[in-house]
Amino acid sequence: MTEHRAATESPAQMRRTALYLTLAQVPEGRVVTYGQLAELAGLGRAARWVGRTLSQLPADTSLPWHRVLAAGGRISLPAGSPSGDEQRARLRTEGLSILNNRVDMTRHGWRPMEHSG
Repeated sequence: MTEHRAATESPAQMRRTALYLTLAQVPEGRVVTYGQLAELAGLGRAARWVGRTLSQLPADTSLPWHRVLAAGGRISLPAGSPSGDEQRARLRTEGLSILNNRVDMTRHGWRPMEHSG
């Protein structure tokens, strides 16, 4: 079934699938930047595309979109906005501290073993 679906998937859908599968692997208490997520998903330097694509996820998604941050661990969603407040609350629930609108990437950044080196 999966092979058949892959054969009929458009290039755009294959990119989204690669993104979603990679995002689903980011563990609780860890974060990744848009650029890192693009690279890990095999999408090259597509940070802005990742951001746009994640902004279009349905409200009830189970994907951990809140674990994706801008460069340097910066939270790009504005404080006071519904999604920005939700992202901050979810990150704090997972034990991450936010200081000056940033998460410490050295401490909380996700570095999957298969991509180290």
